[in-house]
Amino acid sequence: MVVFTEKDKLTPFIQNLKKEGKTIGFLPTMGALHDGHLSLAKASIAQNDYTVVSIFVNPTQFNNPEDLEKYPRTEENDIKLLTEIGVDFVYLPPVSDLYNKGEVAKVYDFDGIDKVMEGEFRPGHFDGVATVVAKLFRAVNPTKAYFGEKDFQQIRIIQEMVKQEQIDVEVVPMPIFRADNGLALSSRNMRLTSENLEAAPFIYQVLKEAVALKNKGKTPTEVIDFVKETFAQSAFELEYFTITDEEKLQPIDTFNTDVKTRGFIVAYAGDIRLIDNIQF
Repeated sequence: MVVFTEKDKLTPFIQNLKKEGKTIGFLPTMGALHDGHLSLAKASIAQNDYTVVSIFVNPTQFNNPEDLEKYPRTEENDIKLLTEIGVDFVYLPPVSDLYNKGEVAKVYDFDGIDKVMEGEFRPGHFDGVATVVAKLFRAVNPTKAYFGEKDFQQIRIIQEMVKQEQIDVEVVPMPIFRADNGLALSSRNMRLTSENLEAAPFIYQVLKEAVALKNKGKTPTEVIDFVKETFAQSAFELEYFTITDEEKLQPIDTFNTDVKTRGFIVAYAGDIRLIDNIQF
């Protein structure tokens, strides 16, 4: 495996491979890799001639400087894991390779999908995500890029960014990778106490119960009320639960078989913010 730290060396190298007709799969990450990341990398390896994984903790998507500082960094272990599964290239840039001094995130107009849910609670977050992913796409110039549906709203943002920036890449959503107990894998899970780690599967259990209620004919409002009441009696602090369509991410009043819908949840286990979602 080859590790690149400069896009000026990575980009022409990848361009030469593409001139030879090779396909390039890409997985952008912020490191602290887990089995969910590795499942995406394995999909890329299976579907492309070469696979690139980037490891970059992006400063422009953090609202809280303390969160940026606390974000786990495990580069040595990350590279070891990627080598073991057969990833071809890693892009491990310093901030200066992607951002000019003093540069801030580009401000996008995403027609409201960036203002709801995570966008409401983390203003400017998605501008930072879209800015860095656009930079990474231009550095790597991949054929396909892989993203986990745990961050479903982020996938919709990236799909819209690709249209606006006219970047020639196929965005490939992948199902949420869960532990055997149902907990959606996340780098943040590293920070859970053993007690909270044991209790955290409760979130997915409630999501499955919510889908069961929908299948019994309950309305979105009734399902949302059930989730709120269930969390009120738990050790978790519910930040939000909403049910939206998958396209515009707007709340729905009724379930309609012609419209794909998804329930989105954020809850705190201690001081760790956990996100998850489920299709209805």
